[in-house]
Amino acid sequence: MKCPYCNDIEDKVIDSRVSRDGETIRRRRECIACKKRFTTHERIEETLPSIIKKDDRREPYDRKKIMEGLKKACQKRPVSMETLEITVDKIEQSLMDRSAKEIESSEIGEAIMMELHELDDIAYVRFASVYRSFKDITDFMQEVKKVLEKKD
Repeated sequence: MKCPYCNDIEDKVIDSRVSRDGETIRRRRECIACKKRFTTHERIEETLPSIIKKDDRREPYDRKKIMEGLKKACQKRPVSMETLEITVDKIEQSLMDRSAKEIESSEIGEAIMMELHELDDIAYVRFASVYRSFKDITDFMQEVKKVLEKKD
């Protein structure tokens, strides 16, 4: 593992811990050259489908994109990073369960919307406004009405 401080590749593992869900391993490492410590996270590399974009381009699945979208939607909302990680894990698991080699980006967007709907109404409406490209306040109000009706 390359040291983030001096770029040397020799290190030793000081501590390893399995995450609560058993999906990742957190390792504390110490660089042999500069003696500084850093943390790495390991997860099983699973084959996820390629994403078919709206313009028919294909690109590899990127967990970071989903996480960034969720972070933006949940900004200044009472949703923890741990909850967001769990949400991304759920979405990834549903993608792997399909065992398809390619998946439409719209399907991922809908999966995100479903998860946000359960997490936080404000985050859901924020994400929906960007994802569904609301043209005006009327579109926004219709989505808010759906959320309110579901609560009743």
